Amino acid sequence: MENVNVRDPREHVNEEPRDDLKDLMFGFGGMLGFMTVAYIIMVIVKYMIGD
Repeated sequence: MENVNVRDPREHVNEEPRDDLKDLMFGFGGMLGFMTVAYIIMVIVKYMIGD
């Protein structure tokens, strides 16, 4: 067994490099899009109920 310090970030090999900014933008955009669609649906439902 090798003597490796698993808590040392300098020894960590990044197996799957990711673009964090792109992930953030996709996540933010996806959530914004979902909330916009949910808002539009709720407005339509409100007017269909006839408040």
